[in-house]
Amino acid sequence: MSIRHTRAEQDRMDAAGRELVRAEQDYERLRLAYLTLARDEAGNEVAISMVGADMDRAHAALQLLAGQRQLPFASAPAPAMRSPSRRMAEVDS
Repeated sequence: MSIRHTRAEQDRMDAAGRELVRAEQDYERLRLAYLTLARDEAGNEVAISMVGADMDRAHAALQLLAGQRQLPFASAPAPAMRSPSRRMAEVDS
């Protein structure tokens, strides 16, 4: 095995690790937002549902990146899970 091949593998592993950390941070940020909304604005069911749906997608993406098996009732990843929502893109910028 050449050093070049090993370096390429290491680069892929580093990129995967960064992606996993980012997914964990996204999930935790959404979880905190969900809990805050549920505590402070319990009557705003629409906002709670929207953040909850984003949190579910972030959790599914995190499971996929971590190599965990998806739940039996879950089909292939939805297009919404493959890319961040427009709303999340606005929050991140």
